[in-house]
Amino acid sequence: MFSEKMLALGKESSVIREIFEYGRKRKAEIGADRVFDFSLGNPSIPAPPSVEREIRRLLDDRGPVALHGYTSAAGADEARETVARAYSAASGQEVPASLVYMTCGAAAALTAVLHALICPGDEVILLSPYFPEYKVFAEKAGAKVVTVPTAAGTFLPDPAAIRRALTPRTKALILNSPNNPTGVIYPEAVLCELAALLREKERENGRPIFLVADEPYRKLAYGKPVPFPTRLYHDTVVCSSFSKSLSLPGERIGYVIVSPEAARCRDLFAAVCGAGRALGYVCAPSLMQYVIAACADESADLAVYAENRRILTDGLSRIGYSFAPPDGAFYLFLKAPDGDAAAFCERARARELLLVPGGSFGSPDYARLSYCVKKETILGALPAFEALFSEYETEKNHD
Repeated sequence: MFSEKMLALGKESSVIREIFEYGRKRKAEIGADRVFDFSLGNPSIPAPPSVEREIRRLLDDRGPVALHGYTSAAGADEARETVARAYSAASGQEVPASLVYMTCGAAAALTAVLHALICPGDEVILLSPYFPEYKVFAEKAGAKVVTVPTAAGTFLPDPAAIRRALTPRTKALILNSPNNPTGVIYPEAVLCELAALLREKERENGRPIFLVADEPYRKLAYGKPVPFPTRLYHDTVVCSSFSKSLSLPGERIGYVIVSPEAARCRDLFAAVCGAGRALGYVCAPSLMQYVIAACADESADLAVYAENRRILTDGLSRIGYSFAPPDGAFYLFLKAPDGDAAAFCERARARELLLVPGGSFGSPDYARLSYCVKKETILGALPAFEALFSEYETEKNHD
């Protein structure tokens, strides 16, 4: 009667969303200040004032018909031009507006790109740990998903492991740096080695392998540079959004950039447009496109996340927890003291600490913390983290 795949997907709720919904109910029961919710990557800081000013200006000056009507399917000219200019200036690589496709957030960007790329029998490589929806998006596009673990402890791409996973059917590899869930930034040397490997396999297989760079956290970096994959590898497609950098997650505004150096880049861009059409993406939200045309270069007060990161990492290190230093995004991947993150997160919940077990990310021995929260939440949570760690230490000493 229904699509069994879609029915199963609908019944299999996102672990992240499930914990977030539990947190909402729990806060209503005992008070928000007594629940320490690190589940959802939902920015806790406001958009910069220029965003609100631009919305008000547009409402006053443009008129409701022009403001709220459809744009071109690929996006409003001014939005595409602004995104192209901003990316070109930041990367040092000239990207034309004609290869920019505006989307309803990074999720729509990824699904359109994967549907544009995938042919029957194709494989997509995911580097574990990975954002769980990558698997959903890739499989919906018809790909076979191949999971490759990153290096233990550092969570950096392991070229040797990737080499073993590459086959003549590999069509794409999804790259996410700064990374969700680890917060790790992939250094240029590692990406250069990866690019050399992909070029070698392209020549060997006689067909392109595309690097799909998911970059919504690019501006959330704390001292380390974030390399531009388009400068390092020709067959790159960038998917991104303004959800994190401008604190606009609910407004769903993002984009695709096809590298001008990619194989048959114009045809690839046309395929992205075709995939958007087939998926029912008529055009990205028009109001937000016009806002982005004026505000793309700006950022919310990201220093708040840097301070949260300092407090959290200092506190957890002092207690004795293990984790890879998060150099970007607003996530920390915490090693479960006994290696069982599912049990660890259940114990944490009993102390009103809401963490996401890493099994759905491909790492069942870690838990993800999203620290885009109020500073008071982190400060209030640290005693609970300490008590939880002591509980494990006591059990270990009794064994």
